[in-house]
Amino acid sequence: MNFDSKIYLAGHKGLVGSAILRTLQKNGYKNILTSDFEYLDLRNQKDVEMFFQTKLPEYVFLAAAKVGGIKANSDFPAQFIYDNLMIQNNIIHNAYKFGVKKLLFLGSSCIYPKNCSQPIKEEYLLTGELEKTNEFYALAKIAGLKMCEAYNREYGTNFISCMPTNLYGPNDNFDLNSSHVLPALIAKFLKAKETNAQSVVIWGSGKPMREFLFVDDLAEALVFLMQNYDSNETINVGTGEDISILDLANLIAELVGFSGSLIFDQTKPDGTMRKVLDVSKINNLGWRAKTSLCEGILKTIEWYVTNNKKDLECCKQKENTKHQMLIG
Repeated sequence: MNFDSKIYLAGHKGLVGSAILRTLQKNGYKNILTSDFEYLDLRNQKDVEMFFQTKLPEYVFLAAAKVGGIKANSDFPAQFIYDNLMIQNNIIHNAYKFGVKKLLFLGSSCIYPKNCSQPIKEEYLLTGELEKTNEFYALAKIAGLKMCEAYNREYGTNFISCMPTNLYGPNDNFDLNSSHVLPALIAKFLKAKETNAQSVVIWGSGKPMREFLFVDDLAEALVFLMQNYDSNETINVGTGEDISILDLANLIAELVGFSGSLIFDQTKPDGTMRKVLDVSKINNLGWRAKTSLCEGILKTIEWYVTNNKKDLECCKQKENTKHQMLIG
């Protein structure tokens, strides 16, 4: 993949996609194709085919996906399985059809079996029952991994796949109805501090152990893999270190400056009790995560505060304009 290679980045506005875009641009890649949803619905077979036929990308980062936390996965299982299957089927098939040199597909650590041994090795995939709270998303992602394998075997394509651990960072989803645990905790603690709340309620027992990777580190890993990895076997990307939800909540509360109490609502699900990846495979290739959890959370808090203020100011401006129109 050269600096002038035609690179298609699917999902460039999301958490992962925006980080890949920043990394590609920072590293000097100049010919990057993107597509906004209003102009290209990746679930639409004909539109995706026309895009590939017209643009003829040489390399593809498939970062587009419908993602969410436990609540979103529980509330919208049909959307999670349909949208993800359609997006990845269309992109993978047309990458083959129009001669893409290499494609990188992003799986997810949540598609590993619920009760597999820790840390999780790549070969544990499909060796046990899935976690019920994200079963439909997991099934779609497994289908994507296997589709890449099948096309490589039958058509000789070079489609690689990786398994990122839990991600966080700039452009994350902080909506409490659909976000993952780390951005949800940031949003909760910042709101609690702003409103002088005495306590914050957190889902579950606080006992589950989770691994977290700063999204810019993931983006560096993906560019590294695109340049250095050619295998039909998926590869884990993470830090190899985990933390309990209780300790994570205490860390975020401290960094935000919230001094109230934590209340754990044990009527809500915990999900898998421990999930940490074995990252020896990618480490042996020469890549390691650089950003500490504390440093990454501080960067994410800074981004959220800055952008939340912009959103509030934008809303205020709209309200003032509306008010002036009504009284004008």
